[in-house]
This record gives sequence, structure tokens and C-alpha cells, in this order.
Amino acid sequence: MTKPYPAETLLIEGPDAMAFAHAQFSSNVMALATGHWQFSAWLDPQGRVKTFFHLARIADDQLLLLLRGGNAAITTEALRRFVFRSKLTLTALTPRALSAGPSLSLHAVRHDRENLLLGCDTHSLQISSEGIGDGAWRLPQLREGWPWLPDVLLNELLPPALSLQRLQAVVIDKGCYPGQEIVARLHFRGGNKKHLHRIELSSPKIPGEILRVDAHEKGCLLDVVNSDIGIEALAVLNDDVVAQAINGQLDSMDDDLMIRLRETWNV
Repeated sequence: MTKPYPAETLLIEGPDAMAFAHAQFSSNVMALATGHWQFSAWLDPQGRVKTFFHLARIADDQLLLLLRGGNAAITTEALRRFVFRSKLTLTALTPRALSAGPSLSLHAVRHDRENLLLGCDTHSLQISSEGIGDGAWRLPQLREGWPWLPDVLLNELLPPALSLQRLQAVVIDKGCYPGQEIVARLHFRGGNKKHLHRIELSSPKIPGEILRVDAHEKGCLLDVVNSDIGIEALAVLNDDVVAQAINGQLDSMDDDLMIRLRETWNV
């Protein structure tokens, strides 16, 4: 059974909610229509991903963040340091159940008093005040290349390593936001040497585990799910180790772990 993750969520609400989010987050928040969600991220000044999330506009002046890894209370407190005179409130919500819901158009939002659904096309992410949730959504989202960040990898990875521009979670044609200079430099000048891959593993591993060859770090695991074809994972791998693959098979990692490449996202 695939392990469920809790729904770590927070609210940004008030007249300045949209402007505040647009200035802090890396997506084009001003383009987000009410009743829809987009991927977004909050970066540190060095461009590393502090947190990655679904950003849902559930009312004209109300945004809900569903974190894809991390803690809502910690994130809320960190964001409060940048509110200054903005007219808004930040609230970390009690963790709720996160499960796979019915199919719903990609980026659509549907909610009532008990549940909130984020449309993911073939399914939805259902945030509920009752139940314990499930992990049935993890495999289809892993196969789409939608990262989930274990705690040990927060503040560690640059957006290109997670293919965030492909998901429109990072844009380069908007005003300044934390880390924007690094994002632009990597986009126009290159320099990123890690990319996102869907892989198969020869033995069980846990999300957040570092992959090594001769004790040298070669990548990290974002999510790991047992499937009908084996052990599938979403991983960030160094380009040098991928370049040595033969017919999709990587050289053996430490502890004799074998990895087969299934899909790569370079954007």
C-alpha cells in the first residue's frame, strides 16, 4: 500500500493577497483565475527551492497553498517576515487528509465546506477534514514528473533540477521575486548539471535518500512507489552519471543498487 501524505495547507487572504504572492512566489500569480490552481514555488535568494506547492485561488482575495513537502506552520511563519504593511493574513491550517478524488479538469478547483478538490485530469487531489487519506495519487503524479520534496531536500535544489519551468511553476518574464536573478541566469546562460528523471529501482529505497557511487553523491530520490512493473521513483540525477547509461541502464550505485531510466525532463 502506498503511504499517504498529510495535506499541509495554508491560507493567504486579504486585499493584498495576490500582489503579495506574486512578489514572493516564482509563478505568474496574477494570471491565476478564481477557481483554478497553478504550480508555484518559494525560492531563497540563491535560487534554491524552499517549498513547492499547488497555489489555488479559491476566492478573489483568498489563496490556498497545498505544500508538496514541508510544514505549513513553518512556511507560514517564514512568510510573515515579508508581509510588512500588506493588507492580508496568513494562516497555517491543521493538517488534513489527502487522497485521490474523482477525475477533474487539470487546474480546476472545486470546494465545499468539507472537501477541496484540485483537478489533475485523470484524478484530483482531495483535501478532506475527515479520514486518513491515501497514496493512490502518488504513482500517476510521479509518472507525470510532479515533484514531491522530502524534508531533507528542502532548500537544496535549484528549479531546473526539478523541471519547474516545464510546470510553469517558475517564469522568467515577470518582475523580481526571491531567487529570480539565479533563475534567469540559469535559463539564459545554463550551468545546471542536474535533471529530473523517472526511474526504476532494483531494491526498495525511501524518499529523500541520496544516491552515491564510490561514496560520491550522484543524485537523490524525491518519491518512491511500488507499482505493477516494479519500484518506480522520481529522482534528481547528475548529468555525468546519466551520460554513462547504456540502453537506459546506469552503472551500479553503492550497495549494488541498479537504476533504469524511464523518462527524462530537461526543461
